[in-house]
Amino acid sequence: MTAGLYAGRAMLKTVVLERGAPGGELLNTEMIEDYPGFERVEGWDLAQKFAEHANKFGANIQNANVETVRRLPDGTFETRTDNGDLYHSPTVIVTAGGTPIKLNVPGEAEYAGKGVSYCAVCDGAFFKGHVLAVVGGGDAACEEADYLTRYGTKVYLIHRRDEFRASKIVQKRVFENPKIEVIWNTVVDEIHADEQGLVDRLALRNVVTGVESTLAATGIFVFVGFKPNTGIITDHVEHDATGYLNTDWNMQTSIPGLFAAGDVRVQLTRQVTTAVGDATTAAVAAEKYLTALRKDKTR
Repeated sequence: MTAGLYAGRAMLKTVVLERGAPGGELLNTEMIEDYPGFERVEGWDLAQKFAEHANKFGANIQNANVETVRRLPDGTFETRTDNGDLYHSPTVIVTAGGTPIKLNVPGEAEYAGKGVSYCAVCDGAFFKGHVLAVVGGGDAACEEADYLTRYGTKVYLIHRRDEFRASKIVQKRVFENPKIEVIWNTVVDEIHADEQGLVDRLALRNVVTGVESTLAATGIFVFVGFKPNTGIITDHVEHDATGYLNTDWNMQTSIPGLFAAGDVRVQLTRQVTTAVGDATTAAVAAEKYLTALRKDKTR
């Protein structure tokens, strides 16, 4: 939304291709408390404000799922959507975010939507009065475990290590919440369901002792990380070992004219504020890139 806003302000013809409702990960976050100017704001509300603001400055937001972005021989880009629409442009800013990483254990795929979830805000209300499990040790896992205590009678936070990666303030909320019990040094080996096909227990294993156990839980929420959605770029582009895009200070990738912002790029932290900053830089840099192209063509 920020990239679209700044590109629109620069009087550039701007199309924002969004596969769902505008807002990305904001839509999966109930309450945001670290965006300047908003002590507390619901993710959905902030996303709507972003979209309205971008629209005001001329960004054309289209509901479309991008399948490929490729650079043509003339240096321009062709962006293809899943319904066959093609968009040709001299620059592209990739802000595709990421996809939740799966546990890849038996039962996970089979019982997705039947007790297995990757979004506490989306599905938490369905588990009122249930015993729940959250898997992970970062900010997302700890925040969602805390959030789920408003619905679950008990929330087990399962982490494969003996300490969290989450920020200290988030950890503090977990440790102070009487409804949360942390299970350290443990992984989920299998997800089981009852005769109706609904999750009812988890097979656990302590990675230090090797001891196996069973946890009675009717919901499991997986937050073990995200995989950047960079596979849409068909050309070779420099990235790190986990697939996040390398960019320069202008947010430009190794492909001239291809910029990246937010969760798809290599950086220390991935927050709303950093995504907004990335996108601001990317849009301004894209405008300067286009200005330089026009000057080259008039020489």
